[in-house]
Amino acid sequence: MSILSSLFGSTKKNTTSIPVLPADIYAAATMQLQDVIAPPAVEIDSSTMKLGDKIAKTYFAMSYPRVLAAGWLAPIVNLDKVFDIAIHINPIDTAVILKEFQKKVAEVESQILSRQAKGIVRDPMLDSAYQNIENLRDSLQQATEKMFDVGLYITIYASHENDLFKLENEIRSELEGKQIYLKPALFQQEQGFRTVIPTGVDELRVTTKLNSGPLSSFFPFISSELTDNKGILYGVNRQNAGLVIFDRFSMPNYNSVIFAKSGAGKSYATKLEIIRTMMFDTTVMIIDPENEYQYLAEAVGGRFFRVSLSSNNHINPFDLPKPLPDESPSDVLRSNITSLIGLFRIILGGLKPEEDSIIDQAITETYALKDITADSDFANLPPPLLNDFEMVLASMEGSESLVERLRKYTKGTWAGFMNQPTNVDIDQKLVVFSIRDMEDELKPAAMYIITHFIWNAVRKELKKRLLVVDEAWVMMQNEEAAAFLFGMAKRGRKYFLGLATITQDVGDFVKSRYGIPIITNSSLQMLLGQSPTAIDTLQQVFNLTEGEKFALLESGVGEGIFFAGKQHVSIKVIGSYTEDQIVSSDPHQILALRKAKEELAADSAQEPVN
Repeated sequence: MSILSSLFGSTKKNTTSIPVLPADIYAAATMQLQDVIAPPAVEIDSSTMKLGDKIAKTYFAMSYPRVLAAGWLAPIVNLDKVFDIAIHINPIDTAVILKEFQKKVAEVESQILSRQAKGIVRDPMLDSAYQNIENLRDSLQQATEKMFDVGLYITIYASHENDLFKLENEIRSELEGKQIYLKPALFQQEQGFRTVIPTGVDELRVTTKLNSGPLSSFFPFISSELTDNKGILYGVNRQNAGLVIFDRFSMPNYNSVIFAKSGAGKSYATKLEIIRTMMFDTTVMIIDPENEYQYLAEAVGGRFFRVSLSSNNHINPFDLPKPLPDESPSDVLRSNITSLIGLFRIILGGLKPEEDSIIDQAITETYALKDITADSDFANLPPPLLNDFEMVLASMEGSESLVERLRKYTKGTWAGFMNQPTNVDIDQKLVVFSIRDMEDELKPAAMYIITHFIWNAVRKELKKRLLVVDEAWVMMQNEEAAAFLFGMAKRGRKYFLGLATITQDVGDFVKSRYGIPIITNSSLQMLLGQSPTAIDTLQQVFNLTEGEKFALLESGVGEGIFFAGKQHVSIKVIGSYTEDQIVSSDPHQILALRKAKEELAADSAQEPVN
């Protein structure tokens, strides 16, 4: 009875000196709250407590890692088991902790100076500790951080010793994987149990000093929702298994960026978005550097064009779009001339100021040769070719070097690249331009010509479109190509165009002066698994926390962080079985699919004809 009283309080409060006999209590048949919640019996030993027919065991957290990721407690809270968790937080007076820090800084500094005096090699751990203490002390002095005594306690329950052992191992292994270590409250199970029950009293007092940042990670319910009543499924929220549903065309702009290392699932995620976006009457155009989208185009009845020196598919860069109702022919011609100057800067290896002026004049005269001027109606006039431009350029003074450099595109090895009339028709729901077979030196120019051709097509008719530029770092390596891509990102919304840029080479992308502006002009951003060499750059660009940084380093295929405006969630990209058969880029799966098709074709060929 004394144990029950100490645990749960007295079951009846005497108000007189008249003794109350047990028989009188039972005869009254009164019951108070303590009688309802108290177990029928309690037995306490060194490592467990028996509460009626249940066994309870209490633990305390005694060690934490240097960095605590947000939501580290969520997997424990979400376990489908019986246990209680108590977190006791007590603020520490800043003046008191600053005095302790002053002593600690002096101790660490003394150790560093002592090692230097003895000529001992510097200890990186000691230097790091000194820097961390100094930074935290500055934050406390500026009142941007506070210090707390934090105690974390867990009481688990089971009906049998074996079940208790299994639950103990499950919780400990989950936490130890995050470098958080538990110890049982030996010979203090009663105090531990009383600490965990909701009385608000910490009787164990096993605490760790933490500042505001790490303490905030203790909050277990951090999952946020990023879903809308319309849009497509991008994936599953890894924190709460909710659906990440969003419509890019509901954002201030319709652009997106995806950064991921090779094999992290960026192409898989993009293909899923393409298939699902097409279901909402969206036309999709893709610049494909590795023929990854060919099977997708064939599966949905789209068009697939190979762009190479030997290909029969040609795009004439001198093509002109029809002026829109609110545009004049002079505006269209001037814009196209500017784009062509950018193209010639790419293919001719840069232009000097005087060469730039010659090219400008030559382009204008080449169009005039076909009666295309600022005052003419050129809607039905055939555009000139590169041969016509070479002829005009050769007749101009000071153009010898330019003509020499241009000749390989008109009469040399690369003559078949763009010196032909356009024979590409993109009037289809899905269009893929493959540049895999194009020489590496010509890929930036090829991507520039294709994007310019698509831009002219976009301006002809207002409808919902998505342009996917895979391995966009190829364009970002060239100043003119990057500038044109940025121009599309800024102006695309006016024409109902969303631009999706995908890359695995983050360094080359952000080195361009247009890299960061393209990211900031993209309402949707997805970061999948990253390599250690790129993570620091991404952390700086996207202002990632240390927890998010390490989460990206440890993410599996198709896992990462999805940003939509100011919101972001941890995401896992998933597809249905049918979608997976269409969009998978896994070589093992592709080979297995090909083998199955070959076996099916062989079986069909062997069937007798009736």
